[in-house]
Amino acid sequence: MTVVPGPEARPPADRSGGWVATDKGAHLRGRRTRNTAPEMTLRRAVHALGLRYRLGRTLVNRSRPDMVFPGPRVAVFVDGCFWHGCPQHGPSRFRGPNAERWATKIAGNKQRDQRVEAELTAAGWRVVRVWECEVRKAVTEAARRVARTVRGEPAPVDPSGSRTE
Repeated sequence: MTVVPGPEARPPADRSGGWVATDKGAHLRGRRTRNTAPEMTLRRAVHALGLRYRLGRTLVNRSRPDMVFPGPRVAVFVDGCFWHGCPQHGPSRFRGPNAERWATKIAGNKQRDQRVEAELTAAGWRVVRVWECEVRKAVTEAARRVARTVRGEPAPVDPSGSRTE
């Protein structure tokens, strides 16, 4: 007779991929990937400007923008400062046992963002990327930037003659 150990006797499977769980990283577990607070805030502001968009649309090579305007072919992404490496607020250096993994992860996210943007542009889409910090600081201006792109309006010009976007 063969005895098969019950689930309590087996060691837990390592699903972390080698990541080391730390107390400082606990707030990152279970983070939303869709319908985040910055996305929802920008959506409300864009809707208030009279624009209607689609959610959950898969476009070129399985890319899924946060908002899609199918008629004018505009794809909007709301990028989190941490996850996408915001030049102003993203981490410049990682510490701890997962430092190398985090650096690799954020670099991979940036490369994917560039690739997706290039693929969408090549397919005839206009891409608008809005940083989380832009939404938090000036959601109305971020929404206006989306609206200008959707409506095909040129970017505003500052007094020095250069485009502000």
